[in-house]
Amino acid sequence: MSGPETASEKPDAPRASTPLGIFDKPALPAVTGIEIAAIALTVIWLVGSLIFFALLPEENSDGFDSLRFLMTMLTIFMPVGMIWVAAIAARSNRVMREESQRLQTAIDGIRQAYVAQAQRGAAAPDQALSRKLDEIAAAARKTETALATFSSRRDAPPTPATRPKPSPPPATTDQGSLALGTPAEVLSPPLPTEDFIRALNFPETAEDRDGFAAMRRAMRDRKTGQLIQASQDVLTLLSQDGIYVDDLRPDLARPETWRLFAQGARGQQIAALGGVRDRSSLALTAGRMKQDPIFRDAAHHFLRLFDRSFAEFEADATDADIAALANTRTARAFMLLGRVTGTFD
Repeated sequence: MSGPETASEKPDAPRASTPLGIFDKPALPAVTGIEIAAIALTVIWLVGSLIFFALLPEENSDGFDSLRFLMTMLTIFMPVGMIWVAAIAARSNRVMREESQRLQTAIDGIRQAYVAQAQRGAAAPDQALSRKLDEIAAAARKTETALATFSSRRDAPPTPATRPKPSPPPATTDQGSLALGTPAEVLSPPLPTEDFIRALNFPETAEDRDGFAAMRRAMRDRKTGQLIQASQDVLTLLSQDGIYVDDLRPDLARPETWRLFAQGARGQQIAALGGVRDRSSLALTAGRMKQDPIFRDAAHHFLRLFDRSFAEFEADATDADIAALANTRTARAFMLLGRVTGTFD
């Protein structure tokens, strides 16, 4: 047999969809103390009414008095109706209390399951995300194997209002200035400072033509392209935890502090750069750094590239240029990750 008959024969059988039974509707008994009390009060009232009207002396009347009959019926049965209305209300109140308790138990179970799933989530990402993160980690290890610490070069040649152009290799007596093996970026014009800053902020919207144009020009520069790609990877990983740098409102440091950072200062001298105060973002990022080695590699890769690129940028940048770069999305990601990794402590 199936359907209700099966359920009645095996009331204690667990359901597959709810192993803990917290979502199953409780089986209330058909007759409870409330119904028993209502039945007892009904019987007492009817018996009392019967005795009362039986002992009542009869009055002579010429015929059937419909009004008296109606009043008698109301006197007998209206209290019975009120007794059962009160019984139904009491039973409904009891059901609501039990439903509320069951719902609270279900919410607690869901919360515990969510916490357990969140703790296991870092160890079991989906395959597509895992492949993407593996690619990021591989790129970080391949391109930055030699940079084991947070360091920068300080020998960029001055070029007013433009990004510094890499120096060509020294020429030999048998070779011209553009010998074989000369990097392609030597032949390309230097990246304007305005494009560098706009590219690090990324396009504002899908219709931001100037932003996309600056991105295309910046990606042609090898070092800037690496920084933009690393920044994009970090911003994507942060968004998976609900962290968006547009929502951060960091305390912006003075250009002098940024110049100290570019010149190699660390610790309390540049503490003002850690202007991110959002506790939830800091806590989520710190937890991800400890639990996710792929995110940790991508973050350190981004910090190294930002340090190196900013050191070259600062040599020729004005205070206004530094202030504009500090307000970009890439700089905000640097402030957040630098605060978490202790760069500004």
